[in-house]
Amino acid sequence: MKKTILFLFLLTSLSALGQRSRNIGRVPANTEPTEQEIEKREREMEERREEYVLNFLSTLEADDFQKQILKQKIYSFFEAKIAIFKTQFEHSLDRKEAIKKLEETHFKELEELISENDMKKIKEMIKGDFDEKEVIKDKKKKKRKKRKDKDN
Repeated sequence: MKKTILFLFLLTSLSALGQRSRNIGRVPANTEPTEQEIEKREREMEERREEYVLNFLSTLEADDFQKQILKQKIYSFFEAKIAIFKTQFEHSLDRKEAIKKLEETHFKELEELISENDMKKIKEMIKGDFDEKEVIKDKKKKKRKKRKDKDN
């Protein structure tokens, strides 16, 4: 019994000592980001959003005019979704309902303009099922193939 208590005491003291040593070099997590850091992060997010949308649009069968309209609609969708997340709701169910309504209605008017297959892809992208990594892999393969064809 004494050995067990001694063992548990040693174990807890070593664990506490280990946590203390891990926290020595860390900056406290409650520091507010500077305006420069916020602006930098916003620029990075905007660049990433642009890259994501362009990768998505490259998978569609639409012509350039249709892609331009889709691009504008996708950006307005993201802005509306961000606005919903920033809005205070009494219940989280209200927020979920607002997002669901946005997802169902935002691209409704485009159904007549684009193909069924493209509309299906848009709905997948809205749900988060768009696999951007596959698009990037395909682009790299095409670049390699072009280089290989140029060399020959």
